[in-house]
Amino acid sequence: MPGDDVANVARMADEKVKGPASYFPSIEKKYGRSISEWQAVIAGCGIEGHMAIVNHLKAEYGLGHGHANALVAWTLAGNVAVE
Repeated sequence: MPGDDVANVARMADEKVKGPASYFPSIEKKYGRSISEWQAVIAGCGIEGHMAIVNHLKAEYGLGHGHANALVAWTLAGNVAVE
């Protein structure tokens, strides 16, 4: 039924984003790059290992630990940013 679609959209809008993705709006605002751009940086950095990449993002781009960790965890888990 058409009303079901509206109800589903409203329910989804009310659900709170959890996990690494909950950091994404503040990451984009603070550092001026989209999540897909950060994922490209991570993919192209040539570094292996979660913490090594986190440290790279912190040192080279000035990201805070939580933001870098969220981006790396999301990306290494194979998730793709929805824009």
